[in-house]
Amino acid sequence: MTQNIRYFLVGGAVRDRLLGLPVKDRDWVVTGATPENMLAMGFMPVGKDFPVFLHPETREEYALARTERKTAPGYHGFRFHAAPDVTLEQDLLRRDLTINALAEDENGQVLDVSGGLLDLERRLLRHASPAFVEDPVRILRLARFAARLAPLGFQVAPETLVLMQAMVDAGEVDALVPERVWQELVRALSEPVPRRFIEVLRACGALKVLFPELDALFGVPQVARHHPEIDTGLHTLMVLEQAAALSNDPRIRFAALTHDLGKGTTPVAEWPRHHGHETRSAGLVEQLCQRYRVPGDFRELAVLVARHHLHIHRAGELTPRTLLKVMEQCDAFRRPERFHDLLLACQADARGRAGREQSPYPQRDWFVSLQQACLAVDVRPIVAAGFRGEQIRRQLHEQRIHAIRHLRREWLPPQVDSSPP
Repeated sequence: MTQNIRYFLVGGAVRDRLLGLPVKDRDWVVTGATPENMLAMGFMPVGKDFPVFLHPETREEYALARTERKTAPGYHGFRFHAAPDVTLEQDLLRRDLTINALAEDENGQVLDVSGGLLDLERRLLRHASPAFVEDPVRILRLARFAARLAPLGFQVAPETLVLMQAMVDAGEVDALVPERVWQELVRALSEPVPRRFIEVLRACGALKVLFPELDALFGVPQVARHHPEIDTGLHTLMVLEQAAALSNDPRIRFAALTHDLGKGTTPVAEWPRHHGHETRSAGLVEQLCQRYRVPGDFRELAVLVARHHLHIHRAGELTPRTLLKVMEQCDAFRRPERFHDLLLACQADARGRAGREQSPYPQRDWFVSLQQACLAVDVRPIVAAGFRGEQIRRQLHEQRIHAIRHLRREWLPPQVDSSPP
């Protein structure tokens, strides 16, 4: 019997349409159906934990209405129940936020079981039901939605923030698996205002649990002459904001976020200076990346930015030999595009300071010019001159230094600000 089967558009598609945002994915909930009904209608099963099917033509996801019950700590500790007698309201109330617990029936009528329509108007991120506390992933998801919807003025509801703090205190966040934490972080880094993800996690206490290296930066002072904002944590958020303005690439944004981790380990007696923080930062980036199994392209760029950002900032002070050494250590000649990403992250760092958000950053163009001058050195005459093996490398090295020296005489950017961000 299929006459009682109904289909409802749910979640993000309804939310985004009401907000006037582009609708990217359309998900459906099916009530009154069994898996056998879905198969008989040509739907293709894809769900592992609960019945989800692909429409035979649109390939959109259709999930049977379901409830869930908490059985163990963490986000894996759930038992799902899907049956024809599960109502749409029951299914919607298990969702994370009220604005995600909206549905639309076949006539286009919006069904709201938890006040999501009002929260869209009030620009609030509020939990759909007390069941929010059962899944720690919801903390990460809410923080990510805060990063996505910040341009529209969305804020976390005070009562929801209290629930999130209680979840952290209860140790729920400790049960999150590394892959899921990284998945939510990298998605948040791709949102319009990624700093809000960090701010929300810090507000509920989850940042200290998940990213203690970042949490340790808040309250750590820097030299006010170079950093009018003083606080290293605030500087980090400002750098992330600048990186988001310069590039949509989450790798560059991740490198910006983690470039100064070493300042959180500076002995208090040395404040507000942070001598040697670059080396410490690179080590902490490696540590964080290992913990969350971060992909190599993210890790490599972040380590390079952490280790070399001061060298890039001080381009006008460096000798030709040192300039070449920096580019070689950054693998600028074999990985030129990654080197350009590094320069963008450094530009974000320089601009991530109070009152300097629009400051010029000639170091970026300067290093690109140096890189191009070095790449223009032709190795063929060196080989033709009879040099072999290691001799070729040494001759190429010296000719690149000569090219840098020549370019430096033609244009040494006098406007380079070498103060250490």
